[in-house]
Amino acid sequence: MGSSSFHFLSLAALVITATLSGVSAECETSIPSLISQCSQYVKIAGPEVPPSKDCCDVVKSLDVPCICKFVTPEVEKLISMEKAVFVGRSCGLTIQSGMKCGSYVVPPLARGTELTD
Repeated sequence: MGSSSFHFLSLAALVITATLSGVSAECETSIPSLISQCSQYVKIAGPEVPPSKDCCDVVKSLDVPCICKFVTPEVEKLISMEKAVFVGRSCGLTIQSGMKCGSYVVPPLARGTELTD
């Protein structure tokens, strides 16, 4: 990874951490763990990639409705909400269609889509 990519990801993690500073306490989750284990799977650039076991271990502990209250336009500029839902569902979370997370509304699962562990 080039130096500029590393600096951008570091800045993005810092902005997300600062923006979501209240999330860790209120939603009982570790934002630094979430960022370190899952950020590569929700970045805007690139294709959807199935998350790692380590990412899923963090994701499975999330209170998604609580975290969604803290998703701001700034966060949405740094992560792909579509990929965040993909990661959550890939890790076995039930993310209800129509749920609002920031300004993003979760779409229904595509017909015939199966979740696997």
